[in-house]
Amino acid sequence: MARDAGRKPISRRLALGAVAGITATGVLASFGPVHAAEAKTMRVYKSPTCGCCERWVDYLRASGWTVEVVNLQDVSSIKKQVGLLPQLAACHTAIADGYVIEGHVPLPAIEKLVTERPDVHGIAVPGMPQDSPGMRGGGVQDVLAFTRDGQTHLYTRVAG
Repeated sequence: MARDAGRKPISRRLALGAVAGITATGVLASFGPVHAAEAKTMRVYKSPTCGCCERWVDYLRASGWTVEVVNLQDVSSIKKQVGLLPQLAACHTAIADGYVIEGHVPLPAIEKLVTERPDVHGIAVPGMPQDSPGMRGGGVQDVLAFTRDGQTHLYTRVAG
């Protein structure tokens, strides 16, 4: 097979180094540089037996999002890996456009996040509010924003 003039083949060392670099950067970087506001893509880490998590995924997909589901027997490891504050934990953790999205966050809050791109690590609806998307839905949710250093504040209040 002919090689392009001026282009060198990638060495095995360089290829392995690139893979190691991708792996070392962790989960947030592994979803790629495509902005979710444009592509509407998300990766959701959840238990394979969690029905409310699956309903939340269905809620996103029904709104045009492409959702990759990663089923884990123990989601606590992913929460720790992405730097989630324990007081913000819920039943599933998602990554969209480099942001952590924890719990049953309503779609308007997610779309605001990936459009406005605030200087936060992520947003969360802690626990499992019964009137949140994926649960019964329709209720108003206080969505909290959080930074890597542990600061939290009300990001938005939206219906789910």
